[in-house]
Amino acid sequence: MGKSPVRIGVVAPSSPFEKDVADRVTALAGRVFPDGTPEIRFHPQCFERDHHFAGSDAARLAGFLEYANDPDLDAIWFARGGYGSCRIADKALADIGNEARGKHFLGYSDAGMLLAGLYNAGFSVAHGPMCQDIVRDKGEEAIVRALRWLVTRDPETLEPDLDPDRPNAAFNLMVLSQIVGTPLEPKLDGHVLLLEEVSEHLYAIDRSMHHVTATATASKLAGIRLGRCSDIPENDVDFGHDPGQIARYWCERRGIAWLGHADIGHDAANRIVPFGYLTGL
Repeated sequence: MGKSPVRIGVVAPSSPFEKDVADRVTALAGRVFPDGTPEIRFHPQCFERDHHFAGSDAARLAGFLEYANDPDLDAIWFARGGYGSCRIADKALADIGNEARGKHFLGYSDAGMLLAGLYNAGFSVAHGPMCQDIVRDKGEEAIVRALRWLVTRDPETLEPDLDPDRPNAAFNLMVLSQIVGTPLEPKLDGHVLLLEEVSEHLYAIDRSMHHVTATATASKLAGIRLGRCSDIPENDVDFGHDPGQIARYWCERRGIAWLGHADIGHDAANRIVPFGYLTGL
């Protein structure tokens, strides 16, 4: 008998996703894995639209829970970011079942809202490319990287400088700044925290670093690394510091170890960061 395919369920707890983009992802998977692995199932909810969202809160919650609790699926892959996960996260975490325990959850950006809560609850989660990334420049590389991680746990897909001796975690800076102080706040004692950002002014990056590094969670970190901060809007007055300088400033001011830069970001080069220790992946 042939090897059973890895079955990946795709959900969209945030903004709408397009059917033609899903078709491109499926076609690419067929070329990369001609033996039929993996099997990618896009929940119909992904293609619903309720103004800014991929369907109503109820529809997005139901789609996530249906696939998360489906014993026939091996992994949950988030279709895209945008905004909306926080509106369903508390109910999603309350109603997720034991069937989801063996699954791996992959996404980033707004999906970080759910990844944080899932990680706190002991689920296997990772910050990495989503289906929507296929539309980026060199986006197929991001999709292949995600599939290689989901299907074979290929170590070549990982951020190359993850600490092998300490747990790691990664978030979009703005998303994390909105999580701390809420029930979703991730438990990151002893972790190396990797951060990235997109489409925010330098002063907003500075403000978010001020907030994140001032929290009790940050005081227990092993250190912070900064990924790429891209598409930064031009300010009418030069801020005078680049993102790396901002991150280092706040780490030094708060007494947090500054561990340098990281190969993650809102782009096709975004490498994968499994939460927790690398052993056993």
